Amino acid sequence: MKRFESLAHLLAPLAALQRLLARFDDQGVIIGGVAASLLGKPRLTADVDAVFLLSVKDLPLLIEAASQEGFTLRVADAEDFARRNRVLLLRHEESGINVYISLGALPIEVEAVERSQVHQIGSLSIRLPTPEDLIIFKAVAHRPQDLLDIQALIESNPNLDRKHIERWVRDFARLLEMPGVWEDIAPLLERR
Repeated sequence: MKRFESLAHLLAPLAALQRLLARFDDQGVIIGGVAASLLGKPRLTADVDAVFLLSVKDLPLLIEAASQEGFTLRVADAEDFARRNRVLLLRHEESGINVYISLGALPIEVEAVERSQVHQIGSLSIRLPTPEDLIIFKAVAHRPQDLLDIQALIESNPNLDRKHIERWVRDFARLLEMPGVWEDIAPLLERR
């Protein structure tokens, strides 16, 4: 029950986001602090993040469907911003919670959606990535909170597929020319 307490203020936007995801054949996952709290250790988070496997051509349809689910655009030129940055900035009108929908296209994003699983939060079902795929996303984001989330995910999931994580994170480290992306999480994986 503790895992749900830190997310209670997000239940309405999560329900709306999951309905929005269902409109697009569940081709996406909830990520970020919500997923880290449910798959790792509970922590406070003030927003909701998701990856939808949609093209920028689908933005008008996504924006219209989001409006029907109670979301408003956070910036005046939201569609143009999303085309340039591949992220749609929304606000759940009823709760005031900010929502970020990344338009996924990378192979890891596609694979994460294919491997995703539905989890129950009380009466709400939401689609989450595997702990391994969330670790990969967080390793690439590589902020201090992401590294804490990775540590919690490792501690909470002792049977991780470490080879899957290593393969993807090493690839990103090479592509980004940032060896620290792998070097920072490798010791955390070795400790378990």
